Amino acid sequence: MRARMALLLAGIAFDGFEIVLRDKPAALLALSAKATVPVLQLPEGQVLEESWEIVQWALASQDLYGWWSSSQSAENLDLLARNDGPFKLHLDRYKYPERYGEPDRNAHREQALAVLLLPLEKRFRDKPYLGRCAPCATDIALFPFVRQFAAVEPTWFLEQPLPALQSWLKRWLASPLFEACMVKLPSQTKTAFPPLVAAMDIAVFQATVMPSSPSNSAA
Repeated sequence: MRARMALLLAGIAFDGFEIVLRDKPAALLALSAKATVPVLQLPEGQVLEESWEIVQWALASQDLYGWWSSSQSAENLDLLARNDGPFKLHLDRYKYPERYGEPDRNAHREQALAVLLLPLEKRFRDKPYLGRCAPCATDIALFPFVRQFAAVEPTWFLEQPLPALQSWLKRWLASPLFEACMVKLPSQTKTAFPPLVAAMDIAVFQATVMPSSPSNSAA
């Protein structure tokens, strides 16, 4: 999801393919020995095999409105490492305890809270985005995983003392970028994604995900 969001945000048209992982097409295997998604083949033939690598390729060269440069602070790089490392581990075991033979999913729920969600709540009580007053690449990098966590037990999640994080998540779920990203693709068929900025200026998009006032993000 974050790879799609970055490409749309950068105004880069691309073709998307929905991959059934139990029936990986020969074209995917030819592009990537890793054979996991996402994989992006650039026009000149280079292949990018990691989602954050795709985000960097899409956003770093233009750095529209500081989306990339704001993500490179030590604080944001630490959050990215937490998300892609321990949080992802605990999220998987909380979401699929039977797959990992976990007798106590709630232990992983608590660890996920501690390693990422509580630090995010603290950040968002100060400023509404990880780019401070405006979103940055770290926001779109973490959003899909926080969304997954919230969807496991939605009622429980909303009952937690995480008002600033919940507001941040709600704004992203209502954003036109998320709507454009979540186009459902037919299996094993190419789908063309037009650039998001062709229909809507990026400044207009930023206005749609900004809270109406700073007090909205305060506890």
